[in-house]
Amino acid sequence: MRFAAYEHHHQQHVAVVGEHGTLHPVPGARSLTELISPRPADAVAALLDAGTAALDAAGGPHVSQVRLLPPLQPPTVRDFVTFEEHVEGVRRSVDGTAGVPEAWYDAPVFYFTNPYAVIGPYDDVPVPPGSHVLDFELEVAAVIGREGRDLTPAQARDHILGYTVFNDWSARDLQSREMQVRLGPCKGKDSATTLGPYLVTADELEPYRDAQGFLRLALTAEVNGEVVGQDLLSNMSWTFEEMAAYASRGTRVRPGDVLGSGTCGNGGCLAELWGLRGERTPPPLRPGDTVTLTVEGIGSVSNTVVAGPVPVPLPAARRRTRERP
Repeated sequence: MRFAAYEHHHQQHVAVVGEHGTLHPVPGARSLTELISPRPADAVAALLDAGTAALDAAGGPHVSQVRLLPPLQPPTVRDFVTFEEHVEGVRRSVDGTAGVPEAWYDAPVFYFTNPYAVIGPYDDVPVPPGSHVLDFELEVAAVIGREGRDLTPAQARDHILGYTVFNDWSARDLQSREMQVRLGPCKGKDSATTLGPYLVTADELEPYRDAQGFLRLALTAEVNGEVVGQDLLSNMSWTFEEMAAYASRGTRVRPGDVLGSGTCGNGGCLAELWGLRGERTPPPLRPGDTVTLTVEGIGSVSNTVVAGPVPVPLPAARRRTRERP
């Protein structure tokens, strides 16, 4: 099933997307997060039951008549980096260093990004304050449906509710500077994260699963209608189940948590291409540019860049005398 969150006549709804794009609202549900959080252990089955009941009821508006929102407002967003080709290209572009760090091969590392920055599949994206080198990143996200701790990959499969398209917008100039402090991305990744257009339940994508457990989905990135990147999701070096297991190690994953795959290779972002080509071709995104990301079996998101606010000025660090009491 495909679940959508949308705004219609100034009210928010959750619906199952039926044939030809007809929306079938789930009664009483204003958000998918709200719908899945109180569910029992078998949250996936419960959600499918709610969706089946909605499909049996009368349909509502067509998707073209509403504003699609992010399919959910996640409590947390972990963004992984599971494509070796992406690591190699971006490292050369951002850090000026060749190759892949040996530590990358140890485990599917991630960082926590801003859940308050999640935007809808067709919303405008303001340029982050102070940035002049804006980039997109083509990813797929898994959404957790059941709480779990210290999961094995086999157990984690039952905890994945579904999948959605994920665009990790990145201010590369801010990112490159602040990561010299070695705390990971900060304002370079803080302004926008696109999710959408729908949450596709995990059962829908099982036909794409290969013998090693990877989802073989075609990925395409376009800027202003021109294809700049194409890859397969199955080129990930860890499965979503392995990522979920690692995320739950020593802690909990909870309903609504989002796990981003990390950016795909072969043009999944501009920075990778810059690293490979030694020049900024294609150029950084500017106001008026439209980025469209398409994932087989899930759908497309398309966001247009617009001018952003001027940064509020702050002083540089005050160099203290280091007095002691």
